[in-house]
Amino acid sequence: IGCQKTITVESSFQPTLTSIDLPSNFPAIEHPEDNPLTIEGVRLGRHLFREKKLSGDNNMNCASCHLPEKAFSDPSSVSTGINGDLGKRNAMVLQNLAWSKDFFWDGRSISLEEQILIPVLDSTEMDETWANFLSEIRFDNNYRNMFFEAFGSLEPDSIHAVKAIAQFLRTMVSTNSKYDKYLRNEAVLTPEENAGLSSFNSLSGGDCFHCHGGILGTDLSFKNNGLDETPIDSGRGLITGNIEDNFKFKVPSIRNIEYSSPYMHDGRFNTLDEVINFYSIGIHPNSPNIDPLIEFSSQGGVQLNPQERQELKAFLLTLSDPDFINNNNFSNPF
Repeated sequence: IGCQKTITVESSFQPTLTSIDLPSNFPAIEHPEDNPLTIEGVRLGRHLFREKKLSGDNNMNCASCHLPEKAFSDPSSVSTGINGDLGKRNAMVLQNLAWSKDFFWDGRSISLEEQILIPVLDSTEMDETWANFLSEIRFDNNYRNMFFEAFGSLEPDSIHAVKAIAQFLRTMVSTNSKYDKYLRNEAVLTPEENAGLSSFNSLSGGDCFHCHGGILGTDLSFKNNGLDETPIDSGRGLITGNIEDNFKFKVPSIRNIEYSSPYMHDGRFNTLDEVINFYSIGIHPNSPNIDPLIEFSSQGGVQLNPQERQELKAFLLTLSDPDFINNNNFSNPF
């Protein structure tokens, strides 16, 4: 007879519904009906996010490619998997995902739960099976308790696991940058930051607001921003099969842009200055399917002068939220 302790089914399964505290100027979050936010689910998801047994060699977890100090993105242009394979695109930031309806640069997943299934199975990433992972933790009493408390199951499956991770990720909201405080009349922008904000929202300035306006810092659409004259990665078109979607990628949020370098879907730009310079003078106007909102593409960009570029950068830095990247609720629970 083994001495392993088990949970008795007399234990009460009563997950505690919870919510995310949001400022009034943020839209409400609609959680999936089949995966409501619970304290127990978030707790389990936080552990799974840091669980290295989710990788084939037990040396990699989700946080390996999504570092807090990088707004939960990867400092490398592309990530390296457990077998030394390089990914094809930059790891996206994990922030404010509760408002997204599709995921990855090409939108291949239409739910956060579906997105989470993929990296574990991908041979170029974590290269593990969910069945093998669950067998590894089968007799771990801590996980047995957490899965039961979150989902009432002593025989959890991959769906339980991804639901828990999704719950945790949905709590990762960034709402307290200097710009947020400015909008709440809790902070004042400097003259340089104010000039950058005006430029951001001006057709004759940085002209950024079309794609990155609004409280989320993205319109959540897919666009080709003119990175290349002859693009190689077909992006969204690979998923939809529509040639008009070729070379389009999801518009990332500019929140916490100070932390999330390198930039673009392939991580080609290492600094924010390079990004601003690209939109000023580096756009390729003949890039196939270039978005019509890139209104100054014919002249290579918005042609900001050095002072205007510095002003725009000063405003973009007000989108940094140190409370988010240092939030203890997102730290390693082990």
